[in-house]
Amino acid sequence: MSGDGVTYLELSEDSGSAHKFYEVIVAGTQVTIRYGRIGESGQTKVSSFASEEKARAAAAKKVGEKVRKGYAQAVMGARAARTVTRRVMVSQRSTAKSAPVLWRFDSGAAAFGIFVDERRCWVGNESGDVFTLTHDGAVTGRFRLPDAVKCIVADDFWIYAGCDDGRVYDLSGKVPRAAYDIAADVDIYWLDIHDGILGVSDREGGLTVIDHEEESLWSRRSTGDSGWMVRIDDSGVYQGHSTGVTAYELTSGNQQWHARTRGSVLFGWQENDAVYAGTSANQVHMVAKDGRAERSYQCDAAVFSCATSPDGRYVFAGDNYSSVYCFDDTGRRLWKLGTGCGSAYSMQYHDEKLYLVTTNGVLACLDVSEAAIRDAEQGVLPQTVSVKAPEISAVLPSATVEVTADAGDGIVVECVQESGTLRVHVVSPGFQRSWNVQFPREIRQAGARYVVDAVAESGRGGFYRVRGDIRRLG
Repeated sequence: MSGDGVTYLELSEDSGSAHKFYEVIVAGTQVTIRYGRIGESGQTKVSSFASEEKARAAAAKKVGEKVRKGYAQAVMGARAARTVTRRVMVSQRSTAKSAPVLWRFDSGAAAFGIFVDERRCWVGNESGDVFTLTHDGAVTGRFRLPDAVKCIVADDFWIYAGCDDGRVYDLSGKVPRAAYDIAADVDIYWLDIHDGILGVSDREGGLTVIDHEEESLWSRRSTGDSGWMVRIDDSGVYQGHSTGVTAYELTSGNQQWHARTRGSVLFGWQENDAVYAGTSANQVHMVAKDGRAERSYQCDAAVFSCATSPDGRYVFAGDNYSSVYCFDDTGRRLWKLGTGCGSAYSMQYHDEKLYLVTTNGVLACLDVSEAAIRDAEQGVLPQTVSVKAPEISAVLPSATVEVTADAGDGIVVECVQESGTLRVHVVSPGFQRSWNVQFPREIRQAGARYVVDAVAESGRGGFYRVRGDIRRLG
């Protein structure tokens, strides 16, 4: 401990994901520990001890643990917080006829994150709020993350939110937990996750691909900058930037092809056989996954979001004039309508509905069935329901776990030290004990055993992923 009772440590890896601080303050019999991301206020924990000697001993033990993990003495404020770019769109009012909006929910701040599946809708905004709603617009839950939500992505059973604090949070359980930490020198523009592999596209046009243990597989620098698009599938990573769309082989990072676009890529979507890139030149470009440029869809203003129906029969786009468009699979424009609630930062189609998150912070549900659009073109619109957020407490991320004495029907995993790194393996019978388990780093403790609701084998094999809640066995 330093002479004034304060020890300040930092762990920041030039080529890794760590960018954290740890501060220990001893004042008499009280020990205050503050920790978090460099440049943030972090979390604080205060403990009291029977004597000053015991307080100093406990503090020294905590400092020793961190030093053994690579933390070092540092000067607070000397190392800068991570660079963050937040997308800005000057949204204009649409002059088109109004779209058939069934309901809209005001999340409270401009929103980028959206995901819709069979069960519910997710929206994440610049205040760090993530809400879940039914398809009818009823609010069912709320999370509060430490920084603005960049995007919400699904990976099989798992739902992740990427934030401006450089972390990707797993929202699949009752409590959000940090699943990935992204290197501090990466100014994140967009994220995607597929079978545990995370792709990060950044301000400089760089692309970083990270495995389930947050270890970098490869990095590439594109021919452009402003990487607002990244999508991943079983074989490739597709990045959109200022000069077009570039495809890389998933495991090696070797470039497969590059397709130029008119204008910078501002958003990206993918289907099984093609990717779709919305551009600043008022177009959506469809590019087959073998690199062939298939067709383009012409809008009247810069395209900041796009999506398709599952079969690719319809292509949707949102511009910065609060309009949405629909095209058929030949590129023919079918309609253009006004949202009435801002320009769509992101969108998703599900079951003849188009869901938008907008510059106004609204999650809107549009009826895009053929009958509804015909009525809208004639000026016949449904009565839009305005959904208000109920007074519900937000669930915060946590690095603590409940302790249980009985595993019950859960799966037991164990944290062990391997070559200086904490790894997690399944110890319950019937599993591959040599495989690693994707597990939150913040709660790993050497020798500790945990109970999880379930684990699932990754699609590629070789590791497991935790499903549900985590408790410590003790």
